[in-house]
Amino acid sequence: MSLKDKIDLKKLPAHIAIIMDGNGRWAKNQGKIRVFGHQHAIISVRESIESAAELGVGFITLYAFSTENWNRPKFEVTALMELLVKTIRKETKTLMKNNIRMQAIGNLAQLPSTCSHELQECIEITKLNTGTTLILALSYSSKWDIVNATNRIIADIDSGKLQRAEVNETALNSRLSTAAFPPPDLMIRTSGEHRISNFLLWELAYAEFYFTDVLWPDFRKENLYEAIIDYQNRERRFGKTSEQIN
Repeated sequence: MSLKDKIDLKKLPAHIAIIMDGNGRWAKNQGKIRVFGHQHAIISVRESIESAAELGVGFITLYAFSTENWNRPKFEVTALMELLVKTIRKETKTLMKNNIRMQAIGNLAQLPSTCSHELQECIEITKLNTGTTLILALSYSSKWDIVNATNRIIADIDSGKLQRAEVNETALNSRLSTAAFPPPDLMIRTSGEHRISNFLLWELAYAEFYFTDVLWPDFRKENLYEAIIDYQNRERRFGKTSEQIN
């Protein structure tokens, strides 16, 4: 029996979030510069997205570029932005073929104009697709998002749109950039690191975490299947006891 055949399609995570880590180390292992790893990671992105769509996973969020990543060497940042433009342009047809809808979260105003244009064009072209929703976290920081949501709450209170007594989890959640999507059920991080690096801090409150030593450029559909199988073997209690769940 293949790994794919072991997956219970009735117990799929509705939303998978992935921290794609290890590109630089992978390139170093090959005796190449970091950008080489980013370039070869495109295969991993494609396989993960297509596999999730084939299984019927509703949402998949990829941590593509964090706010902190702007502090990397200028050459690497420029190369990453150029690669992002080329990849989005090239992969739009693949998204359409697989009925995948593109969305994005983060401080998108910080993106170079060419990158922003390609991204918005892809979002527009794929907006009527009804299969898996691919969410790119670009120039994204969860702390930034929470602060923005808090400021929106303050503004709404000042304008009379919201009463102080109405400030609760729902009020904050509805003002986050992720408001239109369900919280992730499964968070995957590659390369052996065991942290979430300012990624979906609010949304991952009850997600199952899966860490693998596989470097992102080596991540393939079988690795995704392994993560999903591991997820399906866990008992999700959401604060309740096993007896209450069963």
